[in-house]
Amino acid sequence: MKNIMLVCVAGMSTSLLVSKMQKSANEQNLEAEIFAIAESEVDKTLANKNVDVMLLGPQVRYLKGTYQSKYKEKNIPIEVINMMDYGMMNGANVLKQALELIG
Repeated sequence: MKNIMLVCVAGMSTSLLVSKMQKSANEQNLEAEIFAIAESEVDKTLANKNVDVMLLGPQVRYLKGTYQSKYKEKNIPIEVINMMDYGMMNGANVLKQALELIG
């Protein structure tokens, strides 16, 4: 089971992307929990849940360095979602990016 967390301003704009990523995961018979949260919920979520990768929406890309420092001990790969894939809501490509980061 892969736990993939997407972070955006309010947790809303990524909901469609989550659906498309989940569809792609299902097509690949990949067990994954993919969810989106608001950046204001990151601390609370990571205190209660283990995640394998954190993907940031392009609109919160400025938080990457902060999160990398803050959660360094958790060893969570943190990356910004490719702007083109985000804009096109390309769930397959974003899932591929997440899986590559997980390794």
